[in-house]
Amino acid sequence: MLNKNLGFISVMGAVMLTLGACQHLPEQHQGVSSQLLATPAMAEASQQNARMNFKTLPQYTGQDPVIALVLGSGGARGYAHIGVIEVLEQNGIRPDFIVGTSAGSIVGSIYASGKSAHELRQIALNMKANDVRDIKLDMKGFFDGKKVENYVNTQVNQLPLEQLPIPMYVVATELKQGKKVVFNAGNTGQAVRASVSIPSMFIPTRIADAEYVDGGLASPVPVNVARELGADIVIAVDILAQPMYTETSHVWGLFNQNINIMQKHLAQEELKHADIVIQPDLREKAHIFDVQGREATMQAGVVAAYGKLGQISQVYQHKGYADGHRIQTYNLQQNTVEIHSGR
Repeated sequence: MLNKNLGFISVMGAVMLTLGACQHLPEQHQGVSSQLLATPAMAEASQQNARMNFKTLPQYTGQDPVIALVLGSGGARGYAHIGVIEVLEQNGIRPDFIVGTSAGSIVGSIYASGKSAHELRQIALNMKANDVRDIKLDMKGFFDGKKVENYVNTQVNQLPLEQLPIPMYVVATELKQGKKVVFNAGNTGQAVRASVSIPSMFIPTRIADAEYVDGGLASPVPVNVARELGADIVIAVDILAQPMYTETSHVWGLFNQNINIMQKHLAQEELKHADIVIQPDLREKAHIFDVQGREATMQAGVVAAYGKLGQISQVYQHKGYADGHRIQTYNLQQNTVEIHSGR
C-alpha cells in the first residue's frame, strides 16, 4: 500500500501544486499541422470531433506583434513559470495566446482564465495535496487524475478552453500512436488532466475513443506549436535546462532521471525556434517530484525573467516593432531584481 507521503510527493510532483467558430483570424493562424482536438462536450456542440477551428484572436497591426508565451513541462519546477509571469506582467508584457505542456498547462490555463500573477502565486502557496490527489490502483497507474481536472476547472471558473480570456492551447500525447495533439476547445480541466498524465503514474486520460498521456513526452517546450499558430514573437520558458543530480538507486529516482534525459533533448530542438528562451536556475530549488521550496522556485523564475527584459526589447526593435510596441526599452545594465507580489 502506498504510504501518505509517497502519494503526496508523487502527485504533487506531477501536477506541481500551482500552480491559465474561426472568425477573423490572421491567416497564419489557420494553417496548423499539429492535430487540434476538443474534449467531448465541445466536440458534440460543434459536431467536429477531430480538427477544431482556432479561437478568434484580435487583429494586429505591424506595430503590434502577436506574442506567444510557451510554458514547458517539469513537474514541481513549474512554480518557476509563476515567477516569470510576474515579471512579464509587471513590465506590461502580456501574451496574445499561451501554449502549455504538463506543468505549463496548469499554470497557463489558470493564467489564461484571467487570474493575475499575484493570484497565481496565492493559488500555488495555498494548494493542498487533497485538492488534486486521488489514489486509484489500476494496471495502468495509481492516480486517477479526476481531482486534477476538477481543481483546474474550479480555478478557471468552469470556462471551456475556447472561452478563456487569453487563448490557451494544451499539448498532450496520444498514447497509442505517440503523437502530439493540441487541445484548444472543450473541457479545460480534462485537457490539462491529459497533459499532466505521466505514464505508469497517472491512469491515461480517456477522451472519446483515445487515451492521452503527458504532453512532455512529445513536446516538453511546445515552441513549434506557437510558430504554427503564427506567433511573431515566442517567449519560451524552459524549466528543464540545468543538469541536476538525481538519486538513481531506487525506482522513483530512475523514473525521474529517465524523464529528465528524454525531455531535455526534445526541448533543445524546439527551443532553437524561440525568440526568447527563459531558463530559471533550478538546480538547488526543485526537481520533478519535489514539493518543497515553492517560494524559492518562483523566485528563480523572477530572476531569470528579469535577466531577459533587455533581450525582449531588442527582439521587438530587431523585428521592427520599436515604434508603438507595448513595452518600454530596458536598461541593459539594470541588475536589481525585486518582486512585490502584492502589486
